[in-house]
This record gives sequence, C-alpha cells and structure tokens, in this order.
Amino acid sequence: MTRKQRRLTLIGSAGAVLAVALGLILFALNDQIVFFQSPTDIASKDIPSGQRIRLGGLVEEGSVERSDNAEVTFRVTDTANAVSVTYKGILPDLFREGQGVVTEGVLGADGTFVADSVLAKHDENYMPKEVAEALKDQGHWQGEEGAAN
Repeated sequence: MTRKQRRLTLIGSAGAVLAVALGLILFALNDQIVFFQSPTDIASKDIPSGQRIRLGGLVEEGSVERSDNAEVTFRVTDTANAVSVTYKGILPDLFREGQGVVTEGVLGADGTFVADSVLAKHDENYMPKEVAEALKDQGHWQGEEGAAN
C-alpha cells in the first residue's frame, strides 16, 4: 500500500467510526427528546397517547382544583384551546391562575395531560420563547417585544 492509500484508509476508517458513534448517540437520545406543544397544537395534531411532550400556556382562571393527596388538576390554555392537566406533587411557589406555565409529561388516552413536572414563570417579564410565540400567534401576548428572549 502506498502512503496515500494508507492515509485515505485511515481517514475513511475514522469517518466510519464517527458516523457509528453519532448514530448511537442519536439513537440513545431519541427517547429523551421532548417537543413543546401548545393546547392548539394538541387539538390540531394527532399526538399519540403516551408520547412525552411539553405543554405550555396560561393557567386558566378558575380551573385549579386541589385534592387532599397533593394532586392538582388545572387547565392550560392559549386562549383558543385548553387542555386539562393533572399533577401530583408540590407546585412551584409562583404557580397561580392566569400565569404562564410549562408542564412536562404524557398525554393520556382520554385527552388529559398527566404532568410529572410543572414550571412557573419566575418574574413578570419572563416567559418561555415557545409560549410567547404561541400567545403572539393567538393575539393574546401582552408583554414587551424583547421579553421572550
């Protein structure tokens, strides 16, 4: 083998090893990737039950119901559609009706979202970019233009 052929073989082998490593990484992360959805996205798309997603929007006024066993049910809305959410655990201190929220969990077969984590916005200016864009699309955004960044 000439020197040039050895070099090309080495480069080709290294490329193949990198491609296999990248493929394994993407395969391993496939179950960890969680996509953001608004209530309108859930209503319009055919999202299979059991798929892990993030649901974001505003906590609907008058929808929060607390039970004795630390289970909370509420509705998340983007002013066009709303999705019922159940969560068992302690809610963030800033969680309240009319505030922005992002929940992560799975969509049940009955259309109820079963959350395993709830995130509330941390001050009056911050809202996740996806939630702000969904609210702007619905014409409900009341924040400053730079607040979603």
